Amino acid sequence: MAKAPIVEEAPEFDEIEGLPLPREQTTLYGHELAETELLDAYRSQRFHHAWILGGPKGIGKATLAFRFARFILEHPDRFSTPVMAANSLYVPPESHSAPMIAAGSHADLLHLRRPWDLKGKRFKRDLPVDEVRKTTSFFGSTAAGGNWRICIVDSADDMNQSAANALLKILEEPPKQSLFLLLSHNPGRLLPTIRSRCRKLSLRKLGEPLIEQALSELGCALPGQPDALHTLADGSLRQAALAVNGGALEIAQEFTILAETIADLDMIRAHSFADKVAARGAEDSWNTFLELSRTFLSEQLRKDANAKPDALVRWADLWEKMGRAASVADALNLDRKQVVLSFLIDLRAASTC
Repeated sequence: MAKAPIVEEAPEFDEIEGLPLPREQTTLYGHELAETELLDAYRSQRFHHAWILGGPKGIGKATLAFRFARFILEHPDRFSTPVMAANSLYVPPESHSAPMIAAGSHADLLHLRRPWDLKGKRFKRDLPVDEVRKTTSFFGSTAAGGNWRICIVDSADDMNQSAANALLKILEEPPKQSLFLLLSHNPGRLLPTIRSRCRKLSLRKLGEPLIEQALSELGCALPGQPDALHTLADGSLRQAALAVNGGALEIAQEFTILAETIADLDMIRAHSFADKVAARGAEDSWNTFLELSRTFLSEQLRKDANAKPDALVRWADLWEKMGRAASVADALNLDRKQVVLSFLIDLRAASTC
């Protein structure tokens, strides 16, 4: 008798091993002012149907969005006594809505994000129009609770042109008792027509003490010398967690060693490093490498700002070449390892001129 095929489970887009997903997280670190603004808006006479939560990646925008959605779905009457008396958006994890939201199964909450490419073993490069079109059936049905329906776009920066236009169409004629929460790392790059139909709320980077507190409460072991951690995190709790639990700190340390010895590049070590950051499914490692390379080149450009013009040209050319190679590799699902190795070889050439 033939065995049933094994169905591979797609990974979670925001997953960091050992840590709760944003929809599961009931604690919000920082952003008290933003939370208060959302709460006050919800219980005001005029509540806007679409919001852009803007700010650097990994600072808690998704956690805040799910926290807001959880509060609304638990308290659909904006002028009820519990809503008017609330001093935060906190909802106990044992509430009616919280378990369903944590499981990703609440019928009145739609979470749009880049889908997993089963064949390529990586997340798709953008959020396609087919995902955004899910809003048609979602908002076309009656809300399970008879009240609010909420769509979280995570992130709006990932939408391609067709997806952005499809979202704009529904934002222009929003269904009754609908709420859109658009997460954006670069709100200024969104379509002006989308921005004009949303109320913007800006979130800031987290301070180092708050990041250390959050990591400790989440069960992450802090390194003995946290300076490297905070340099890599740059105010992002997600990046800090990746540094501790996801291997980003080790990747950064290895990158630093390669950069410091670039004139005598050890190709065996370079291949080992490239294998690690370019492995299939290692999205966070790949993004860490891209961020490290951009930061390194930015520092070289600043350092040589007053040097000979040819030095600036070399670094600028390498920046452009690196960005183009990474984009092509992602778009065409090419071998990322070659991108890493080419960057290191080109870096050696630029450094020894």
